[in-house]
Amino acid sequence: MTDDGGTGGRPAEGRRGRDNRSVRPLVLERAAVPYAEGSCLVAFGDTRVLCAASVEDGVPGWRRGSGLGWITAEYAMLPRATKTRTGRERSQVGGRTQEIQRLIGRSVRAMLDGFGFGEHTVKVDCDVLQADGGTRTAAITGACVAVCDAFAWMVATGRIPASPVRRRVAAVSVGVVDGEVRVDLDYAEDVRAAVDMNVVMSSEGRYVEVQGTGEQGTFSAMELQALLDAASGGIAVLAAAQDRVLGGGGSP
Repeated sequence: MTDDGGTGGRPAEGRRGRDNRSVRPLVLERAAVPYAEGSCLVAFGDTRVLCAASVEDGVPGWRRGSGLGWITAEYAMLPRATKTRTGRERSQVGGRTQEIQRLIGRSVRAMLDGFGFGEHTVKVDCDVLQADGGTRTAAITGACVAVCDAFAWMVATGRIPASPVRRRVAAVSVGVVDGEVRVDLDYAEDVRAAVDMNVVMSSEGRYVEVQGTGEQGTFSAMELQALLDAASGGIAVLAAAQDRVLGGGGSP
């Protein structure tokens, strides 16, 4: 499904006709990987991420014998996801990759009301096929759909009596570019942003995580609130799209 939603504001030069408060054209393709228990191909404009949730028996060693499950995430970027080839991270995962996959993991764990789904592990793989800014926020938004379907599969196959998913999560980038607050930055905007922020929120309207940096200076409490308000509007569009694509199947 495709959604071109927006939240108002005047058009900004170079935004391909969308205004400062609009997210990029959004695509959420549910069940994009036929072999995975849950999957979603997500596109934020020209950024495309394939998210697959796999259910495995057993849990990490530190969790064994507890009767509790676990959910974790991995993130990777294909070598030609960018304009120039990036080498594969074979022997050691880089610091940026570790930080992003931990963010995705924390975000999908926030979807659950607990880990009482037996000693099963849900592993969410987020692979960037094409990068044009906002890969981590796209990954979180797509991973949410994949996780909903993975737990729905566990219920349908009798592995658990009910899904532990109690809320959805979605994420968007916001920033101050050329003195203006903008939502869902593409790469050209991201590299020019004076302030850059990633915001993850739940479907209950609560924050899961806020990552904000003054890239070229500082920002005030008033500017911070303006960024959070803009992010909330963008995430509302993403959440509505998740609702539509899930159609009640796997949605909490």
